[in-house]
Amino acid sequence: MASVLVFIDVPGLPLPRASRELLTIASELGQPAVASPRALSDEVLQALGDYGVASVYEPEEELPDVLIAAKSAFLAETAQAAEAAAVLLGNSFEDREVAARTGIKLGSGVITDAVAVAPDFSVTKSVLAGSYTSTCRVQTGIPVITVKANSVEPVPAQASAVPERHRVAVPDAGPAARVTGRTEKRVSGRPELSEARVIVAGGRGMDGDFTPVENLADALGGAVGASRAATDAGWIEHSAQVGQTGKTVSPQLYISAGISGAIQQKAGMQTAKVIVAVNKDADAPVFEIADFGIVGDVFSVLPQATEEIKKRRS
Repeated sequence: MASVLVFIDVPGLPLPRASRELLTIASELGQPAVASPRALSDEVLQALGDYGVASVYEPEEELPDVLIAAKSAFLAETAQAAEAAAVLLGNSFEDREVAARTGIKLGSGVITDAVAVAPDFSVTKSVLAGSYTSTCRVQTGIPVITVKANSVEPVPAQASAVPERHRVAVPDAGPAARVTGRTEKRVSGRPELSEARVIVAGGRGMDGDFTPVENLADALGGAVGASRAATDAGWIEHSAQVGQTGKTVSPQLYISAGISGAIQQKAGMQTAKVIVAVNKDADAPVFEIADFGIVGDVFSVLPQATEEIKKRRS
């Protein structure tokens, strides 16, 4: 059975949903193996075994604390050591850069933003801001594929086993920017935006007040997103930006509040399973792609929705 290598960079448990999705896809394509740029605990190893992972590859020595380069060098060496038929990664900014550098080192084609991967490693992806669905396939080298979160439902393997550890020697990654300091991100208690199954996003129509968006997101157990106009105005941090120049998301439910829905915004969220738009402008472009639309004031509609959800859950 062909080995399908999954790049997973996790410090501990629980395994992120995106990682579990990648392992589920890998198990449908062949025998899942994991490339981890850091040494894993026995507990994480067992959790990977629950998803059918037979082999875990770790660096022989701790990787230098540099941006991306060392991880890419490790992944390229691991793909060759594991004789991988394909390499799967998440679709975050970092994962896509790791994929690109790995593709160069392997002389392989790279496909990003996948929403499905077939047994022959042909890839389905949404292109041109979601206007078309395309099918493509790597023609040279080991396919390196980044997969959007929420593309499949994570399914543990029928039989669980403890994966075998392998150590991989990593050559000098070459010149790279070195990390000199880190600042922990503020903990909100909400799910990671790129992995969230429910997202409530606000735009220019929020007029600087994201409280209704945050309250509705918390009631639904979802994440908070934003348009570029909102982040540029300083109403919310840039890490919340969804769109062509922000994060690409694919949740089960995406609620757009006070966002016009220009093409740049559509590019980041059009693969959501259900889109609900709230905007006081009946001609806003977002209504063209929305499954459900509400023409109204976000400061009236969102609080009513929040109260109704809380009432039904109580």
